[in-house]
Amino acid sequence: MNLSAFSVTNFRSINGTNRISLGDFAVLLGKNNEGKSNILKALAVSMRILTEHGEESSRPLRRNRQEERYVWKRDFPISLQGRKRELTSKFRLEFSLTDSEVDEFKSSIKSNLNGILPIEITVGKENEPSIKVLKKGPGGAALSKKSTRIAQYIAERLDFNYIPAVRTAEEAEAVVQEMLSRQLATLERQEAYKNALQVIAELQQPILDRVGTSITKSLKEFLPGINSAHVIVSATARRLALRSQCRVEIDDGTRTLLEHKGDGVKSLAALGLLRHKQRAAGAASVIAIEEPESHLHPGAIHSLREVILNLVSENQVILTTHCPLFADREKVSRNILIDANSATPAKSIADVRELLGVRASDNLVNASFVLVVEGADDALALRALLSHLSPKIASALKKSLMVIEPIGGASKLSYKLSMLANALCNTHVVLDNDETGRESYEAAERDYLLKIADLTFINCKGMKNAEMEDCFDLSIYKDQVQTEYGVNLSVSAFKGNNKWSDRVKECFRAAGKPWGDRVKSKVKLTVAEAVAAAPGDALNQHKRQPIDALVQAIEEKLEKSANRSIP
Repeated sequence: MNLSAFSVTNFRSINGTNRISLGDFAVLLGKNNEGKSNILKALAVSMRILTEHGEESSRPLRRNRQEERYVWKRDFPISLQGRKRELTSKFRLEFSLTDSEVDEFKSSIKSNLNGILPIEITVGKENEPSIKVLKKGPGGAALSKKSTRIAQYIAERLDFNYIPAVRTAEEAEAVVQEMLSRQLATLERQEAYKNALQVIAELQQPILDRVGTSITKSLKEFLPGINSAHVIVSATARRLALRSQCRVEIDDGTRTLLEHKGDGVKSLAALGLLRHKQRAAGAASVIAIEEPESHLHPGAIHSLREVILNLVSENQVILTTHCPLFADREKVSRNILIDANSATPAKSIADVRELLGVRASDNLVNASFVLVVEGADDALALRALLSHLSPKIASALKKSLMVIEPIGGASKLSYKLSMLANALCNTHVVLDNDETGRESYEAAERDYLLKIADLTFINCKGMKNAEMEDCFDLSIYKDQVQTEYGVNLSVSAFKGNNKWSDRVKECFRAAGKPWGDRVKSKVKLTVAEAVAAAPGDALNQHKRQPIDALVQAIEEKLEKSANRSIP
């Protein structure tokens, strides 16, 4: 079972949303005060209502947080509270069942489903929810009468966890304590634990009886009509006490209680507990996280993103954020854009950038490592080559931990490095080993913007000057150049030890074709596209050394970055 869709009407700042489809990972993106947090809170509130509606379930309920309870005065839109009708909040939850779960539902609830279980929750001024199943036809009313059993069925198969954006140390500590409590609650189904609780109860009872007798004697002196007083510790209270008094200590050089750490560390601890928590057999898990970047140092956000992505493999994750780093670049539709209290799936990364007001260059600050290259053609070719040559680099590129940033020519190197330094980005630079590249390096080095350790020159054996294209095998791109420009590169003019662009220029001139910066840029892009299409065969085996050296340098830096502790 999973939560496949959700919508809400009349909740806080939300007058109404369209049906929001949810997959294994959904990112609710938007600027501040656009309603994304209230949508997630509405989901938490509705799931809390549904769980409590089926409270006869044998599974232990979580400790209640006020934020997860519906309070009409607080949660119904204030601007609408003066009207005379339609004074209810509505939440619609849609659950998807597997074929086996459909059969289980039929056996348990005695009703048929087509694989979709739609639930509507309505709450008014009295704060008393009404729950019905939105099934078309005569069976809908009958199903709604079984709402308690259906709520139990859902609770047994779906474990919902809500992590709010912690704003105070107390709230952060409460999140961690709740996670710990839920972990310990799994013991309460074990027979040995039940027997131990019974032993504790038997040991406690004589003391409780003596205290009760003492209270009785004292009270009878003033109130003779009193027969007796009793001190009771309920079984529920005893269980809760045993799982609510634990503490977490963190050793980061000095062993300290978690409550004395920063709120960001507490949030990460809660996520870590969720990642390794035990669930009821067969139960799916939904984790709703509000603004996970809150209170975190920018350097820690990358580690947090990795933790969340690891959760997705075994959990359904829904989060709200206004941090571009959490946008899903691989599956764009996972990004739900919240704007003017509406929610729509993104169609492109450009949609995400436009909504957040992010310039493309701003995305650089979200990467822990930036590879600076001269042109867009270099970026295209290197992305394919590096991903092919190194799984570690491929993973970093996919997760946006590494970004390849073209600067539009080596002469702009110092300006770009200055911008990246101000953004606290770690960089590595790739430059053509020609006059412009060498001069650009020297200028950046003089300005203390670039160290030798952070530079890879394209040095090719036997060549005074060399550029990126000198590392590529001619067979990969010669046919495309012949087709697009009518120039044959398999001629004597292309041979020799001059750098690639000088040799290609001679071929174009020999063929009676124009040549200049614009044409050179077009040909370089043609070559880069050919390399990107076949990276496994693209390198010249005699001139690939600079690329292999670059792979090694990047892998070492990624390893160092991964080993850094979270600030």
